[in-house]
Formats: sequence, structure tokens, C-alpha cells
Amino acid sequence: MTDVVDIHLANGLTCALPADSPRARQLHDQRTWIGPTAKQRLGILRRARSIAIVGFSTNPARASYFVGTYLVQSTDYTVYFVNPNAAGRSVLGQKIHASLADLPETPDIVDVFRKADDIPGVVDEVAALTPAPVLWIQLGIWNEPAADDAEAKGLTVVMDRCLKIEHARFHGGLHLLGFDTGQITARKTVR
Repeated sequence: MTDVVDIHLANGLTCALPADSPRARQLHDQRTWIGPTAKQRLGILRRARSIAIVGFSTNPARASYFVGTYLVQSTDYTVYFVNPNAAGRSVLGQKIHASLADLPETPDIVDVFRKADDIPGVVDEVAALTPAPVLWIQLGIWNEPAADDAEAKGLTVVMDRCLKIEHARFHGGLHLLGFDTGQITARKTVR
């Protein structure tokens, strides 16, 4: 009889697979970190009053600009943009700050648009803030050792999730059928 292992998936589900299967090894080796559940993420968004976007781009074609636009125009959050290369400029009516330390308050959530290799430095910067904000690492960015380090430093971490998508789906901006499918599409269903 083949040994079976329970693999914990990023969406909170558990999947039993033969221990020697290539997929079990891949899932176990690549992603063992489990973040907050959907209910916990909703709680994070409901408790938050301010959000800082680290790695904000002034280029309207970039995802961070799109998320910043959504947060400024469609939510009640106080939004701060952080980008040392654009510090002092204003975009969407918001001043761009050089670092998290330059903000007038500690944000409740720090939403990160940086390369996976840059996340450990961001963890150190966020961990230095008091009270400790939630570290939200954007969709497509995965750095498990940095997430483990952040949690060891007392931070709550959300990783590989888009804050805008999560906010929209919890607040009626996405159709329920799109809930946690892992796919985003604007394509209409043909009947």
C-alpha cells in the first residue's frame, strides 16, 4: 500500500495524494506556508483604516497604480504611496513618500508590490513599525521564508493575494461565481 500525505493548499483545503507522486512532492516542496483564511482576510480588511502601498508606480499601466486608484476612489481607506524614486511627487491627489518611516501614521496594512527577492527587506521595515501592521504581499509574489520570518516577528501576513480583488469580492464588486476560483476573467459566459 502506498503512503498518503495530506497536502495543505494555499486556499485552505487539504488534498490527500500518494507520498511518492510528483505532484505531492511539488506541492510540498514549493508551498507549505498557509496564510489567513477568507474569513480572516475579510476581518483584516474590515478592521483596517489605512493602507500603504510599497512599490507604488506612477505608471498607469502598472498593477500598483491600478490598485492605488481603486483604493483612493472606491474605498474609505486613508491611502499612502511609498516609492523612494518618486518621493515628493503627487499622484491621484496623494503624496508619494520615500519610506514607511516617512508616513504620518503607521498604516494598518502594508500592501507590497516588490520582487520576491526584495520581500525580506520589506519585512524588516514593516516589523520596525508600531503597532505592527498587516503585511499584504500582492498576487504573484511568493517568498515563503520571508513570510515565516515576518510571522516570527509578530506580523500577520497575507501573501499571493491582490488586496483590490479581495476587497472587491468581499464588498460585492466581484460575482460570487468568481469566489476563490484562482482565475480572473472579464469574459462573459456564453449561454
